[in-house]
Amino acid sequence: MDVTIFIALVIVILPLTYIYLKKKYYTYWAKRGVPYIDPKFFYGDGMKILKGEISHAEQYLEFYKLFKARGVRHGGIYILFSPVYMPIDPELIRNFLQKDFDHFVNRGFYVNEEFDPLTGHLFNLEGAKWKNLRAKLTPTFTSGKMKMMFQTLKECSVGLEQLLHECSKTSDPLDVREIIARFTTDTIGSCAFGIECNSMKNPDAEFKKYGKRIFEVSNSNMLKQIIACFLPMSIVKRYFKFIDQEVETFFVNAVRDTLAYREKNNILRNDFLHLLTTLKNEGNESDSIENSKPFLSLNEITAQCFVFFAAGFETSSTTTTFALYELSVNPEIQEKLREEILFTLEKHGNEVTYESIGEMTYLEKVINEVLRKYPPVPILHRRSNKSYNVPDTNVVIEEKRPVHIPVIGLHYDPDYYPDPEVFDPERFNEENKAKRPAFTYLPFGDGPRICIGLRFGKLQTKLALITILRYYNVALNEKTKTPLQLDKTTFILSVEGGVWLNLLKL
Repeated sequence: MDVTIFIALVIVILPLTYIYLKKKYYTYWAKRGVPYIDPKFFYGDGMKILKGEISHAEQYLEFYKLFKARGVRHGGIYILFSPVYMPIDPELIRNFLQKDFDHFVNRGFYVNEEFDPLTGHLFNLEGAKWKNLRAKLTPTFTSGKMKMMFQTLKECSVGLEQLLHECSKTSDPLDVREIIARFTTDTIGSCAFGIECNSMKNPDAEFKKYGKRIFEVSNSNMLKQIIACFLPMSIVKRYFKFIDQEVETFFVNAVRDTLAYREKNNILRNDFLHLLTTLKNEGNESDSIENSKPFLSLNEITAQCFVFFAAGFETSSTTTTFALYELSVNPEIQEKLREEILFTLEKHGNEVTYESIGEMTYLEKVINEVLRKYPPVPILHRRSNKSYNVPDTNVVIEEKRPVHIPVIGLHYDPDYYPDPEVFDPERFNEENKAKRPAFTYLPFGDGPRICIGLRFGKLQTKLALITILRYYNVALNEKTKTPLQLDKTTFILSVEGGVWLNLLKL
């Protein structure tokens, strides 16, 4: 073919292809009368995220503010070529999370229990399989079970106390997220797997190493996720694997070896793994969760332990890190909290007990305010499992359409939280809580799919803060970059460059 003709064809075909694709994919919300943000070709509205310019949280806060400024109750965005519905009004959000939950049971995340077994956990599972497993696991996270696990958590706090004592002997600043990650690794490793991880004594312990790797996003993994967006799920499930093979092998071996050791030595522990083993032993090999039977395979047990570890390790260490940052820049709040901690412990013979922590009401307010400013999961994902008419509108959300609920936007909305950038625990006193509409505070989600481990996560964070503040004053070190910059490579809220503190013994 003549080069001139080829170039002419390219000049004609490329613009036509661009116009066709733009018309085919980027007119979805306009045709349905839903307010939308003008998408950029290929990127949709996610260009800043995909280019690494801002974090997911910052992008969705921007989306929220744009729709809120228009005075609308909902809007439509595009992630690459996919139209995504975004409710803004709390009453609409209540419908998706609670009132009409049967339409939005699923999150729409990748699950491949056969080829990628660690993805088959409670957070990802869908439909009847999720419902049956959720019902079986819920008793593990009641306040009664938390009280039973408390002694194990407390033993791990002794290791944290000893580590802080060693760190305080020098004037070196403390990378607080690193320290707390070691604590959460030990607590969850012990409660979920019944294994002494020893991260407090050994910062390179295997559990901590593989815990960090769960959340690492390599360029190849990012590319894989982008390619997967354009392929049918049947092909993705057949050829794509998203959990690192070394991570999978480590966790499968950890569960298998622990179960074998317990069985051989007739060991009984009050932990998450024991409950899962009980569920497994209640069934038989021919049963399945889909048939509403309680049988769990080794892979299914491992997947639940994996998500318990991953979720608790990352979110609790992140929340505690942000808490210590805010306390270091708000010394009057830090001192008020310390006074409550010391006063309450004195009433209980200077012993940290499950009951004494429950009496620390200001500590509860502080953590709630941390979770408002820094929700670990800034966006809630849902996917419609059947056609749904949005109440009081003519909008119909089609089956399998993604719905993204901007938690971060609600938490920074001045209509609900005046001066949202200010850290104020009193937002969560009874009077102020009563003034706010429901479904404007969603750090753990809400409705039937609310985070199952919220009690455990908060208890873990409270214990870490008590252990630190009863003995030390924390002050911000100049190594901390302020204002804080959010990590642009992770979905879970995290600080770029870390939070560095000076530890001053009282």
